[in-house]
Amino acid sequence: MNKNLWLLAAAQGLFLTNNVVFIAINGLVGLSLAPAGWMATLPVMGYVVGGALSTGLVARSQARWGRQVSFQLGLAVALGSALLCAAALHLGSFWLLVLATVVAGYYSANGQLYRFAAGELAAPAYREKAVSLVLAGGLIGAVAGPNLANHTRDGLGAPFLGAYLALAGVALLSMAVMAGIRFPAQPPRAPGAASGRPLGEILRQPVFVVATVGAALGYGVMNLLMAATPLAMQVCGMPFSDAALVLEWHVIGMFAPGFFTGHLIKRFGVLPVMGVGVLLNALCIGIALSGQDLHQFLVALFLLGVGWNFLFTGSTTLAMQAYRPEEKDKAQAAINFFVFATMAVTSFASGALVTTQGWALLNLGSLLPVALTGVALLWLAARRRAHSRETV
Repeated sequence: MNKNLWLLAAAQGLFLTNNVVFIAINGLVGLSLAPAGWMATLPVMGYVVGGALSTGLVARSQARWGRQVSFQLGLAVALGSALLCAAALHLGSFWLLVLATVVAGYYSANGQLYRFAAGELAAPAYREKAVSLVLAGGLIGAVAGPNLANHTRDGLGAPFLGAYLALAGVALLSMAVMAGIRFPAQPPRAPGAASGRPLGEILRQPVFVVATVGAALGYGVMNLLMAATPLAMQVCGMPFSDAALVLEWHVIGMFAPGFFTGHLIKRFGVLPVMGVGVLLNALCIGIALSGQDLHQFLVALFLLGVGWNFLFTGSTTLAMQAYRPEEKDKAQAAINFFVFATMAVTSFASGALVTTQGWALLNLGSLLPVALTGVALLWLAARRRAHSRETV
């Protein structure tokens, strides 16, 4: 770890603080403002839809202005969107809240590139560890996010108005942190210079396919269950402080393994580590289906977080094997687009299912993407074994 990586880890933590607060409160604020209960998680969906729509724009800004300027632009959007969310809540406007979260998606699309930037701040032999350790910076968000939401809940009259204003302060702090990072200079590209292979060719590679499936479905399952948890716990009559505690341990599970996931990938390989992530997701669902007491919510969401970490860190590492330096912007934009598109579907589905069908059916439905991810990993492992036999 060098100074730049430590600062990027801090920026990752502040990014996750924003994300966790949005997940913790947007569904509840949406439920209080929405014309119908099934629309409660539309503000959560708006955040990821905005991210999906912004991936191409972010890729172009990264290519044109570099990491530093593009990341700071994303933070400026984070500041403005937090203030717009506060205005929507103050005015009691549900659709303005949805619009504000769509705008905030631009920041999310930028923040999703922090993990790739981490690999560029370390020597090639240490990229897995750099990605893993920067993701571990999300522990800041694990502690700060739920506590920020809980302690600012009733600070300014309207529930959670203070939380949105606090996120504006988080954005300003993150801008100061980002200003201290020195990213590698991008070599100027001569007019007409090759930009690498066509995107379609990159997407068709088995390694990239499995990396995308692992990242998108891993994030999708995590988002499906995490976004629904505060609503499910409210239905069970639990106070928001309990939901904040569960989300805190969930995000700890997401990012605490970052201190050793890179070592595990180095030692055992990326596919076995991702396979353990699939098994942990399945175990999470089993515990969630066993009952709806506080300890079951807490343990299930903690295991869900650890499973996500193994899948997402592994997918990022795997994706880096599938593109050349001159292809990074379009390749990273593509994988993030699929992640955001999957999250958009699951964000809407989580609210609709948990409010109409219940927590149990929501968990049963999540078994399908978990199984598909496992099948994709087995397929790539079989291809690699067959290729190894052919080359012997």
